Formats: sequence, structure tokens, C-alpha cells
Amino acid sequence: MAIPLIDIKGFDSSQIARRSAVISQWRDALDSIGFVTIRGHGISATLMADIHRHACAFFEQPPERKAQYAVADPERRGAAGYIPPLAESVGRTTDGPSAPDIVESLSFSDLASTAGGGGAAAAMSADLPAQLRACVEAYANAAYGLGVRLMRLSAEALGLPADYFDTWYSPMQHKLRLAYYPEQITDPVPGQLRNAAHTDFAGFTILMQDSAPGGLQVLMPDGNWIDVPSAAGALVINTGDLLQRWTNDRWISNVHRVVNPPIERRGSSRRLSVVFFTGPRDDAEIACLPGCASATRPARYPPITAGDHVRAKVRQTYGAG
Repeated sequence: MAIPLIDIKGFDSSQIARRSAVISQWRDALDSIGFVTIRGHGISATLMADIHRHACAFFEQPPERKAQYAVADPERRGAAGYIPPLAESVGRTTDGPSAPDIVESLSFSDLASTAGGGGAAAAMSADLPAQLRACVEAYANAAYGLGVRLMRLSAEALGLPADYFDTWYSPMQHKLRLAYYPEQITDPVPGQLRNAAHTDFAGFTILMQDSAPGGLQVLMPDGNWIDVPSAAGALVINTGDLLQRWTNDRWISNVHRVVNPPIERRGSSRRLSVVFFTGPRDDAEIACLPGCASATRPARYPPITAGDHVRAKVRQTYGAG
């Protein structure tokens, strides 16, 4: 089984057959694997190249310069600000304790102006180099719009009205994470990866990845890991835990990881991913969706608010829970 590639531009078509084909492809991909690569997403190639270039320049600064963007509040860790290398262990959210991940990051929460953003994340971004700040804000707005489209596509794929999720996504919670995987000069400790095996916490994740060695892998139903290929101009979408709960395990929040580069390529393995996490607002109650339960498949999860679920996962990731 390979990761499906879908041109979602057809979802906006006035041709019923073309639109229906996209909805069907989307449904099949999320029912079976929970990962899909998309084209026709509307984010320009120029913006994608610019944010990659300026983000790499940020991470190549001295540690003390990057540390100025750290957030002291433990409740905000991972949601906003700079996280240095080896400070998170995302594997704790699935398999218990794990070695620290070989990654550093810069994150912004609820920054998109289309969602009324402009609070602490915007204030922090004001201190960034101007070119990076402009890219971050433009990308957040473009990805927010894409996230709205994906939820409307998903509603129809589940047999619901296109605007079904609008209430829960008004506004859509979102986080833009710039994840930098440095070249590995020393050997990782046994079991240590760039990102340990985990699932994502909330709604859809929108990933822009590059083609550097040591990349994303997803766990397939047969128990084997496969690479998620990088296609020029394409984005990778995967389902998060709350969507799996919402659909009563119909859609899969699949386990994935970022592996280390081969030994012979460690000297040219710098990798940058732009990750846009989406999800319902904090107080949204996540309970089984209409049509996702039956007499033979009753609801498997008790209701939970989106915020409570995500905060518990974040505490595990950063060692506070």
C-alpha cells in the first residue's frame, strides 16, 4: 500500500463527477491509512520555498540567540516559542518514556489573522527577522484557509453537510511549528530518533516536508514502516487523535515517526519541516459523529473536550505528566 496522492482542486469544481471523485478518494484514504499527499491545495510554491529558506536561517543562529524566543510558562511549552534540541520526547504519548527527540522547534499558536489571531504569538513574532515574520504570518493564513477546506471536504466524505464542522471550528485552533532536524554529528543513543513514534493530537496535520535524508515514516496495517515520499509542491495530510475519536475509529490517527539519516549521509542531512496542526476550539465536546456508530459498532469513547485531550498529550510530551 502506498500513500495516496489526491488533487483536491477538484473539490471546488462545478462538475459533479469530478467533485465526487475527490470526496471518494479522500474518504478511502482516511478510512484505510490516515495519511494522504495532496496537490491543488492553494499554497504557493514561492511561499513554501521562502518559509523553508528563512526558517533554516533562523535555526542556524547561535543557541543563545534562539533561546531569546523560549517561553517560560510550562503551560505554553510546545504551543509557542522556541524549544531547544533534546527537550521533548513525543514517544511518551504512545509507548511510555523514550529518549529525547533530536529536533528543535519554533512554534506559534492561533496566529492566523483570519481566525482573529494577534495575541501573544503575534507579539513574539514581531521580534523575528522581518523576512521570517512575513513568511510565518502568510503561511499561517494560507494553511488556515486550507484547514477550513479540508474540514468541509471531510464533512461530505462522512455524509454530513459541508458546513457541519463550522460550529466546532469557529475559530479553528491551530499551531504552526517549524521543526528543524540538525545534521547528526554524534551517534544517537539506542532507540533515539529525530521524532519517536507517535500520533498527532487533534485534527488534521498539514505538513510541508523537504527531501533531506532521515524523513517521515508511517506504520502500515501490516506492521511495516514505509517512507512518506516528498513530492515537489505537495503537502502531506494526516488524521489526529480527536478525528479518530470523533469518527469512532473509522478514520485512523496513524502512528508515524521521523527516522535518523543513514550513517553515510549524516553530513548532509539537515531537514526542515513546516507543520500546521489544526483542531476544534478548546471547549468543543468531541463525541461520536452521526453515522459513525451502530448496533454492532457502538460508540467507543466517552465525550471529551478538545482542550482537555490536547493538554494531557502536551504534558506527556514535555515530561510534566
